Amino acid sequence: MNSAELADRIAHDINTGELTSGTWLKQVDLEQRYQSSRAGVRKALDQLVSERLVEHVPNRGYHVCVLDKVQRRHIDEIRAVLESAAAADIVVQATVEDIHRLRSLATVFEEMIFKGSLLQQYEANLAFHRELLSKCTNRELVALAFAQRGRVAGARIGQWATRELAEHSSREHFAMIDAVERRDGEGLAQLIRQHILK
Repeated sequence: MNSAELADRIAHDINTGELTSGTWLKQVDLEQRYQSSRAGVRKALDQLVSERLVEHVPNRGYHVCVLDKVQRRHIDEIRAVLESAAAADIVVQATVEDIHRLRSLATVFEEMIFKGSLLQQYEANLAFHRELLSKCTNRELVALAFAQRGRVAGARIGQWATRELAEHSSREHFAMIDAVERRDGEGLAQLIRQHILK
């Protein structure tokens, strides 16, 4: 696997909580874990530093970034601005088939609340949001939104502290789909903002 693919795998493990905030990332351990070369690991870590998911401390090494509550809130505010800005384009571009696919993904997330693990909930939620934002033709905006989402390491997997919170997120997913179906860009933008900032 190349260094970009390796960076994606490490980022995934950070975002799902397998590599938690503050964890020191020893290159030799990462080489074994991901069956990669020292040079590949180094390039992947440098990429994650540029994405602000990992921090490099000279003479000490790399560790998963630790964000305080204020930083997390600021990142969520940036995401809300970016993702709600995509709403107008989403409602124009989404086809009937796209809306059916969104409903199917929202249903998978709803099912995972009752019979899935936290990791399965996280993956189902991410799949829904990726599909929703994939209807936006501004790929740079989408890339920026997902870069910000990825910066809150490990927190996303624990965002549903109670079943009620998860069920509320699920209802919001279906409300977003309804807004897309009505071609209500402003309504979708508002729903996206409240979904992120709740």
